[in-house]
Amino acid sequence: MTMHKTPSQPGAALTDPVRYPSGASAPVRTKRAFVLVLLTLLVPGSAQIVAGDRKLGRIALRVTITVWALALLTLFIALVNRSLLLSLATHPVGSLFIIVILVALALGWAFLFLNTLRIIRPALLAPGMRPIIAVVLAVSTVIGSGSLGYLAYVLNVSRNAIGSIFNAGPAIDPVDGRYNFLMMGGDAGDDRTGRRPDSLSVISVDAKTGESAIISVPRNLQNAQFSEGSPMRKIYPDGYNCGDECLINAVNTEVTNNYKDLYPGVADPGAQATLEAVSGTLGITVQAYVLVDMDGFAKLIDAMGGIRIKAGGWVPISGPVTDEANGIHGMPDGWIAAGDQHLNGFQALWYGRSREFVDDYARIARQQCVQQAMLKQLDPATLLTKFEDIANAGTKVVDSNISSNQLGSFMDLALKSKNQPVKRLTIGPPDFEASFSTVPDFDLIHSKVQETLASSNTPKASDAVVSYDGAATGAVMAAGPLAGSVTAGQLPSPSADFTPVTTTPDGTPITIELLNGLKAQGDEQGIRDLVATNGQCAPL
Repeated sequence: MTMHKTPSQPGAALTDPVRYPSGASAPVRTKRAFVLVLLTLLVPGSAQIVAGDRKLGRIALRVTITVWALALLTLFIALVNRSLLLSLATHPVGSLFIIVILVALALGWAFLFLNTLRIIRPALLAPGMRPIIAVVLAVSTVIGSGSLGYLAYVLNVSRNAIGSIFNAGPAIDPVDGRYNFLMMGGDAGDDRTGRRPDSLSVISVDAKTGESAIISVPRNLQNAQFSEGSPMRKIYPDGYNCGDECLINAVNTEVTNNYKDLYPGVADPGAQATLEAVSGTLGITVQAYVLVDMDGFAKLIDAMGGIRIKAGGWVPISGPVTDEANGIHGMPDGWIAAGDQHLNGFQALWYGRSREFVDDYARIARQQCVQQAMLKQLDPATLLTKFEDIANAGTKVVDSNISSNQLGSFMDLALKSKNQPVKRLTIGPPDFEASFSTVPDFDLIHSKVQETLASSNTPKASDAVVSYDGAATGAVMAAGPLAGSVTAGQLPSPSADFTPVTTTPDGTPITIELLNGLKAQGDEQGIRDLVATNGQCAPL
């Protein structure tokens, strides 16, 4: 019978250099050190089994095998029921449990690396190899234990952001097979009570396929209809009609100031009333809202590192209003040039909000373009390197009545939507004539909305480019009201193949000096002619 030698037996160090390296040659000791580090990185606990404390190694190896089994189970769930996995990761209790487990595993793995260093016995290594092994072990610790620690950190940041943005309200069910979310972009300045949403868009998503549509509602739409069951329907049974002041974006402020008692227990009565006005106007049930504060929006863009767009025309950063009656501003504080641009948060905010020298529909097109650019450029690398800044900015940007308990299923739906066709409809040019928002035909709106949601012959989201061509729209208008002659899905497809207008008709370059000179001369129409294409936009 062959007997295993112990340290007290002669020749043990020579016959078992892995466990007893003191008698081994320098190359063998170096090779042994690298192998032990690699074993700890790839199969935590195995280094202790072969060369250290076997009891510790067996415990660590059982944990490693358990983690592998859970990882395989997680992969299986991700393939068959991704929504369940996302719900667990976004649930307040579930995410906390995962964070605790990840931190425990990270600390345990770091301890194993330290124990591996003791097993290696650096004093036995050649002097030149000691710093190399130390660096290799440190890098391996960062790759292994550090990755788990960073994942726990990211999940904790996400958990805190979710808790700040989303509430603990009841889950919502799809209506007619769709989830409809109202996206509101609003200003919340010190001189305003509540936010005034200057951007209103409904994102409608098929609950099964993820196919989505974006329906934009102009801020100046009049006589908005409140949905059945809305408390405001009793105040305005025939629509929100009190003259030119009763625009749909004024609902928020009026309810916040005068009618919030009609919404007991509602966190944001103005936002809820606006949701009901959009629901009644479009003839669909909008179940939830997301309100984006425009000042915080600039911080989010900065956290992302800016956005890249192709601008069709010059956009002013408007100065203060000097002529209230005619809505004329003073000298612009700056300009965003036509062509390829990398916009910071301040510039992106003004690019999406400016409507000087053009109309609201050019602004809507630019807002949609900014949204597309954000989605396109919020890639994994950006998230990984700037996650905390983005998440912290998000808590200052977004408010919502979406339940945090349902966030996982909506995230899954968003992933399905990413490569699905996106249908678009604007309650104004180019889908309706420009005056339509003043005297809207709600039966026609309802018909077009249903047609848009039912249509499937649309461009893919990755190919869609938002643009507004006033001249082209005007040409169609001349033949008759666009709203009555063009059906959803047959509208002219926007294209990235446009040439930014950077010169005057006679070939003179458009510059800040030229535009400001026209402004100083009071030639507003001259500026309008030069910036008429600033609704054309494509994300880069």
